[in-house]
Amino acid sequence: MRPLPVSRYSDRDGLDTAQVLIVDDSVVARAVIARMIDASDRFSVVGAVGNVAAALEFLGRATVDFILLDIQMPGVDGLTALPSLVAAGRGAKVLIVSSTADEGGAIAVQALALGAAETLIKPAAGALSGRFGSMLVAKLEKLSERPSPMPAAALVRPAPRSDLRPTPESNEAPTRPISSSADYDIVAIGASTGGIHALSQMFRALPAGFRLPIVITQHLPTSFMPYFAAQIALLAGRPCEVAVDRLRIRPGRIVIAPGDAHLKCVKLSDGGAAFRLTHEPVASGCMPSVDPMLGSLADVYGSRMLAIILSGMGRDGAEGARRVHEVGGCVVAQDQQSSVVWGMPGAVAAAGVADAVLPPDAIGRLVASRRRP
Repeated sequence: MRPLPVSRYSDRDGLDTAQVLIVDDSVVARAVIARMIDASDRFSVVGAVGNVAAALEFLGRATVDFILLDIQMPGVDGLTALPSLVAAGRGAKVLIVSSTADEGGAIAVQALALGAAETLIKPAAGALSGRFGSMLVAKLEKLSERPSPMPAAALVRPAPRSDLRPTPESNEAPTRPISSSADYDIVAIGASTGGIHALSQMFRALPAGFRLPIVITQHLPTSFMPYFAAQIALLAGRPCEVAVDRLRIRPGRIVIAPGDAHLKCVKLSDGGAAFRLTHEPVASGCMPSVDPMLGSLADVYGSRMLAIILSGMGRDGAEGARRVHEVGGCVVAQDQQSSVVWGMPGAVAAAGVADAVLPPDAIGRLVASRRRP
């Protein structure tokens, strides 16, 4: 199957279609998956190869929008090759389609950390049915969502906000005086699709001695969370735990929201803080949601918190980020170029509440500095 030499998109029946490369050692799987994709009116298969070397050669002479990658292949396996394929793809989104990518499994979480945009379990060859095809096309459609254009005003960095600090007479949460040693006491991160890879890049920039508590709400099923916590602990080089009700916030630790509850911060009588797990519906429809985490942390920490919104679909986190902004905290959004999906960070940037819009490694350096951008 030859690549199209000029345009990034093929023109089939007058419609622009996103181009897909299939990398799978099974001839049957390649053929069946190609038929499923070509049956849609939004995607077309422009290449189907049986190993990593052929995929890299193909990407050296053609540009695609998506790479469907199997894990178990002769020679170099898909997981080992994933970083190289992400680089060679020059912005192509990698969807892992493999029988080993069990939902909640360590391989799936590791693939997401290495740069995969999504994972999908591939059934046995005899079970590659229409239902699987529908799920595959649905995944591709979600990853194709384009962000709304950001207004020009949102591209201007907000002015210093000393005049926006809450007054004692207002209903805003009280702020703490900024110390001479650092500008914030806690880091809160919200992410969804593409967020695990962004987190891995961000954590690489943090020094081993970084001790501020870090709180993460990542959109993942409950079954993923133990492996996600283990992966984050490995990446960050410090303990990471899935939150339980009444878990106290402590320095040097990372806490992640469970897959079936929101995290809400509450102030303790001794001056510390802890998390309560809640299950109320939220505007974004997400469970867990970034908004209640950020909003409650803003009410407790005021100007002494840093909120980070990484790659993800939708608008979850936009309202919470606005609350952080209102109480004088710092908000940073991932930039569009490095995001798998710029929905969540794009919504924050478009709202004009981001103090900075940066790639994950630069966000990590900012976090390490403990200073405002």
